[in-house]
Amino acid sequence: MIRAQDVLFTKYLYITYVVGLYWIVSISMVFVNKALLSSDKIHLDAPLFITWFQCLTSVGICVTLKFLSKVSPDKFSFPKGNPFSRDIIKKILPLSCLFIGMIASNNLCLKHVGVAFYYIGRSLTTVFNVIFTYLILGEKTSKKTIVCCLIIIFGFWLGVDQEGVAGSLSIVGTFFGVLGSLTLSLYSIQTKKVLPLVNQEIWLLSYYNNLYSVFLFIPLMMINGELNVVYEYDRIADLHFWAAMLLGGICGFSIGYVTMLQIQVTSPLTHNISGTAKACAQTVLATYYYNESKPFLWWLSNLIVLCASAGYARIKQLSMVQQMSKNIAYSKV
Repeated sequence: MIRAQDVLFTKYLYITYVVGLYWIVSISMVFVNKALLSSDKIHLDAPLFITWFQCLTSVGICVTLKFLSKVSPDKFSFPKGNPFSRDIIKKILPLSCLFIGMIASNNLCLKHVGVAFYYIGRSLTTVFNVIFTYLILGEKTSKKTIVCCLIIIFGFWLGVDQEGVAGSLSIVGTFFGVLGSLTLSLYSIQTKKVLPLVNQEIWLLSYYNNLYSVFLFIPLMMINGELNVVYEYDRIADLHFWAAMLLGGICGFSIGYVTMLQIQVTSPLTHNISGTAKACAQTVLATYYYNESKPFLWWLSNLIVLCASAGYARIKQLSMVQQMSKNIAYSKV
């Protein structure tokens, strides 16, 4: 007879496994992308090409899963949909433009700033979420949430200031970090509107976004002169280079899966807390790995942003519980 304690232990063990998997994939993706984007060993100055290849890898995985779901539907499944339908393209393409803006900005930020500063550089996502939720959706926010946003802005400013004091501040990298936060916020809001159009199928939407991005990135790479850079690259036939590129693409695809898996086995709030804690661990690992020494105020800026972000997540969770309680009480009337 299976005891309740054994079932509970197995459940907690599985949750620990999923959270650990999310941490490993997420942190690995940042370090792999950093190596691809700005390491002396790879030295390929083509960030859009690297991002494009990651989209191409994701499309390849989705196409493979789609094929396997037809050949062996009992073992594999993938939602049905035609990405070349004119109606689908018309509905999804605006979101895909935000998608390429988001992933390109994130990689350009990572190219110019250190991994340790990467979290601070992209910490304004919460602030933009509040702003655009009000401007686009008309949803007002509480005073406590506004206070959290102001604290995040202060932490961001302090972090940027300390990077400047240390002489390692990249204006370009910081700009793309803010732009990445802005586009991520807009992408999240627009995703809520678009998901019903694909029957709430997140994997199908991811497939569409990556497929359209493969085509949308080509003119951007041409404008940025990256096709010539790739053509003249001296390691273009190096298997180690393509192995690293493929690893980056797999990590990019995997982060979407493990993120959804963590939310599924825990909750959106726990996912936010896990992501915040992961960012802290990522920052500490980066300073150790790259042998960086940071002043007290720099670490304080990280702590301020982490605590304010966690506070924001907690306030949103309490607000959702309160709203659900009101809805339940209203339904009983």
